[in-house]
Amino acid sequence: MNNKKVAIITGSGRGIGAATAKLFATNGYAVCVNYKLNASAANAVAEEIKASGGTCIAVQADVSQEDDVTRLFDTVDHQLGVVSVLVNNAGILRQQMRLEDMSADRINAILMNNVTGYFLCCREAVKRMSTRHGGVGGVIVNVSSGAARTGSPNEYIDYAASKGAIDTLTKGLSVEVAAENIRVNCVRPGLIHTDMHADGGEPERVERLKSKIPMQRGGQPIEVAEAIYWLASDQSSFATGNFLDLTGGL
Repeated sequence: MNNKKVAIITGSGRGIGAATAKLFATNGYAVCVNYKLNASAANAVAEEIKASGGTCIAVQADVSQEDDVTRLFDTVDHQLGVVSVLVNNAGILRQQMRLEDMSADRINAILMNNVTGYFLCCREAVKRMSTRHGGVGGVIVNVSSGAARTGSPNEYIDYAASKGAIDTLTKGLSVEVAAENIRVNCVRPGLIHTDMHADGGEPERVERLKSKIPMQRGGQPIEVAEAIYWLASDQSSFATGNFLDLTGGL
């Protein structure tokens, strides 16, 4: 067991999650890199952190599954200590299509991962952080999306709707636990250069759309990670229930 603050970053084997895990580790946190399927990617992130002198474990858990979430938090309790910061980042999207072509299985998979997963992780974090339960407090940062505001028509309304739910979760939970020394905030990334676009069938989506961004470029994962870190840090100690849009002005 270590004496460092502990951060759990879900879905941190790649993209924004990986950048966030490395940044927290650089700033002295013991980090849990969570992943669902790609063990090699997650282990590579963990090994990079450890090679730089950081403390890190990689834990497989499908956040849409209640038993997996419980096991994830129990593992962190035993190997790193009580969680100080939860970054809810694990998100999925599916092939671009219109709503009229979506199956119930697709919609439910998106909602289970992107909404239920966040709720379950928040639940376990609050149980450990809340002064109501003997905890010392903590911070939750939810990763939503600019899609929550645009709706992503013709591409993935289901994903956008799942992120709209995360905005509501952030607002409601922030008020619910504000007096228990837990802050809950949210980042809403826009078009960021990550592998996730390939999941939707268009790896070069950011390049196609960057001319619509006022800043004329896509964002980098580290730019989102820096915002997440700020919201988790004491530098934002009076901020809760807030949303930080990282969309280049879009």
